[in-house]
Amino acid sequence: MSRTRLAEKLVSWASQLEPAALEQAKRTAALPFVYPHLALMPDAHLGKGATVGSVIPTVAAIIPAAVGVDIGCGMIAVRTQFHWPDLSTMDTAALRAAIEAAVPLSAGVYNTGLADTAQARVATLEAAAKEDYARFAGNWRLQLGTLGSGNHFIEVTVDEAQRVWLFLHSGSRGVGNKIAQWHIKVAQRLCRQWWIQLPDPDLAYLAEGTDEFWAYLRDLRWAQRFALLNREEMMDRVVGCLGAWVGEPVEADERINCHHNFTQQEEHFHKKVWVSRKGAIEATAGRPGLIPGSMGTASYVVTGKGDPVSLNSSPHGAGRQLSRSAARRKFTVDDLRAAMRGIEYRDTDAFIDEIPAAYKDIDQVMADAAGLVEIQHTLRQVVNVKGD
Repeated sequence: MSRTRLAEKLVSWASQLEPAALEQAKRTAALPFVYPHLALMPDAHLGKGATVGSVIPTVAAIIPAAVGVDIGCGMIAVRTQFHWPDLSTMDTAALRAAIEAAVPLSAGVYNTGLADTAQARVATLEAAAKEDYARFAGNWRLQLGTLGSGNHFIEVTVDEAQRVWLFLHSGSRGVGNKIAQWHIKVAQRLCRQWWIQLPDPDLAYLAEGTDEFWAYLRDLRWAQRFALLNREEMMDRVVGCLGAWVGEPVEADERINCHHNFTQQEEHFHKKVWVSRKGAIEATAGRPGLIPGSMGTASYVVTGKGDPVSLNSSPHGAGRQLSRSAARRKFTVDDLRAAMRGIEYRDTDAFIDEIPAAYKDIDQVMADAAGLVEIQHTLRQVVNVKGD
């Protein structure tokens, strides 16, 4: 799909867009400090406050809920030297079990102690901290190297040349969530205090130049760094599991780590703006990126094309088309088994709401994004690991 202007300051690449998401995006785009326009990605769907799949450039203001509560959520991938035909007769259930033992899974599940591999990364975060983040989460150090639940996952995948890739999706865990919730409430309190009328209280913003703005930016950057290092820590453990399973060290031929829930200052259309990508990746020309599908469909390694109207952005995944409750009403565990045939995964009804049919067609999303990114590799899962 080519881009479409849906309102004065709303440009969309989404061929599949629910009416409620469109109205939500219009409300955000109409805010006076949005410049030059909100870019709606092909995977856009209804979110809290701002639409998931939004690229929101703002002048002298940031909307904390437009970044979201999983600050720095994103992807990491490693291309290995292995080819799947050489490994396909091995016990994939044993590999899945090893990964599940090495990486704590599920909401509220963390490391019981500080792993040797995590010590340097924790030290980096301690040195970068300009705030005592124990006030948000006393155990944040033990959260580093943990996956979470929902749509977060670890996968062993195979590309079109049968090369094995490790693929992982996670963010800033409980500490990032607490930081985000705190600043969303601060923004809402200040907007009430200043008698600012908003179409949605979750569009409350912080004005540049205030102490509250700079406090959010400081904590945001720290949480983004936590998320990036969290993915690095988990990937190192997964690499170790694969090496032990194969019986030789893994050579990481390529490694990509990118956020898709974040804010940074950029220049677009001759003006410096704060760009909040809520479910979108940066896609400047030549920049590598990762776009996952669902737990049973293809994922993509891409490079950006630097489309200026998209604000150098692209989609971050398939995007939900059914809520979790709607997916549970519609599908059964047998439906999930059928969708996951041929993929090693933990067979449980806990994942019914993650069934591929609850998500948009990733092939259509990528077709819509043809002007935004170039596909380098198409990945198919052979092992999937998720938390309840």
